[in-house]
Amino acid sequence: MKVKSLAAILLAGSVVLTGCNSSDTAKKDASKTKTEDTTGAKSSAVLQKEVNAYKDFALEQLDKFTIETEKFVKAVKSGDVAKAKEIYPTARMYYERSEPIAERFGDLDPRIDARLADLKAEGQGEEDWTGYHKIEYGLWKENTTKGYEKVADKLLADAKELRARVETVEVTPDLMMTGAVDLLNEVSTSKITGEEEIFSHTDLYDFKANVEGAEKIFTTLEPQIKNKDPKLANDLTEKFKAVNDLLAKYETKDGGYVLYTKLTKEDTKALAEAVNHLGEPLSQMGIIME
Repeated sequence: MKVKSLAAILLAGSVVLTGCNSSDTAKKDASKTKTEDTTGAKSSAVLQKEVNAYKDFALEQLDKFTIETEKFVKAVKSGDVAKAKEIYPTARMYYERSEPIAERFGDLDPRIDARLADLKAEGQGEEDWTGYHKIEYGLWKENTTKGYEKVADKLLADAKELRARVETVEVTPDLMMTGAVDLLNEVSTSKITGEEEIFSHTDLYDFKANVEGAEKIFTTLEPQIKNKDPKLANDLTEKFKAVNDLLAKYETKDGGYVLYTKLTKEDTKALAEAVNHLGEPLSQMGIIME
């Protein structure tokens, strides 16, 4: 679930293409809006192939998310704690990769992906808590699936509803470019701190998926970026490689990742620095594509 921190807002703000000051006159605002609308429409038309490719990617990810969620729910309802724990981190990766589109639905995202801390910050209580992280609590904190059957049924229903509604999302170049930055912000604000998976400590799976989601947007737009700024394209390629190479150090023999609790302060510092180094050129992507 998207975490709104000041740093996140600042970083994302550097990419948003349509921001304006409140002191502008109404006439100036109207003129500016008209110009931006025209520019945005032109941008979408020029990048239609890239937009279509990215939407296909997101749909594929959410197809797999629904399938894996169905397996997860089956394990929960059958009382198979070990199987549910095995599926949990990998099923969530499909959601984490596609968050720029999945989070467009402000009602479904918290039902699927909210942490209890997210709800409390918005004045809600434990009785409002549903989705993956509530079942994560049952699996790792209570070591049981008993009592979570209805939560599992609702999770699957919400996953299927999300998949159906994503067909209606209008994907734009702005959504893609701000989405890539938002994914890095997600890593900076919750994954690198271990706050996302506070019971399972499987944060590095989400970390990797967020980076892969951002990298997919970059590689989809890469030919256009190279035309405008070859140096930026090369810089992004190198910085993504640096993050992925660093993450590879924490892979396990079964293709997963070590628990967050196994990381030292030096490890998290190195990961945070690599993400920060990537975030800077990534925030330039939207600016040069104006």
